[in-house]
Amino acid sequence: MRVAVAGSSGLIGTALVARLREGGHRVVRLVRRPARGDDEISWSPATDHLPTVHLDGLDAVVNLCGVGIGDRRWTGARKQLIRDSRVEPTEVIARAAAAAGVPALINAGAVGYYGDTADRVVDESAPAGSGFLASVCVDWEDAARSASDAGMRVVTCRSGVVLSPRGGMLAPLKRLYSVGLGGRLGSGHQYMSWISLDDEVRAIEFLLHDDEARGPVNITGPAPVTNTQFNAALGRRLHRPAPWIVPPVALRMAMGGFASEAVLAGQRAIPRELERLGFAFRHATIGQALDAAV
Repeated sequence: MRVAVAGSSGLIGTALVARLREGGHRVVRLVRRPARGDDEISWSPATDHLPTVHLDGLDAVVNLCGVGIGDRRWTGARKQLIRDSRVEPTEVIARAAAAAGVPALINAGAVGYYGDTADRVVDESAPAGSGFLASVCVDWEDAARSASDAGMRVVTCRSGVVLSPRGGMLAPLKRLYSVGLGGRLGSGHQYMSWISLDDEVRAIEFLLHDDEARGPVNITGPAPVTNTQFNAALGRRLHRPAPWIVPPVALRMAMGGFASEAVLAGQRAIPRELERLGFAFRHATIGQALDAAV
């Protein structure tokens, strides 16, 4: 296959490009600077610049664009950037890919779409939740509508928390555990839908090849866990105790709105569509995923 990848320098994008190239696929990266070779396409989502001629002959585009949601405090400007960095590039890619006749668009998304589900199990048929992150996810998915309206096969990857040895949420947690400050956040009852980095990129590659896949697909492990369960499993792998409890008020003071929506709340999302399509997880439990990541 010939695949273009936007957001190729991030945690998931870097791993995906490497995997696709190792599998013999031709990968071109969308870059926001002058292209340095025939394996790059220069584009500018801010100015709606993505010449369709550069997309001729592609079998698919994978769009992974979006700034981090938890690496900075949520100011008004940061929240706008979180939204714009997802919606704007998706609109540009969807229009250009549709005009160029690209058959498929695999677009990033998140289980934040469902809002806080408490202990309720949700699959892809569940409605959107409430809150800032849910509204961003709704707009993010709607931004690809021009591609689906043009007849393209569009898959929205509603990813969970990606567990990786090379970055993501585990890096700061490992530092806390190393100095004996590990523990649950708030009540610990909030659920986390997780996925190993290996299974994340394998799932995206799987969806690239499966013509039956379309619409929202939860890319999560099959067994979401509570925050208490996650910290207990992580503590065992790091051989560190996890005795501490960080109260909600402290988390809100330190993190603001991010704490309320993404730390003290969560989703118990299951990968119904992936399993229906026949995807086989390498890391089906949180223990297996942490063993691969720690």
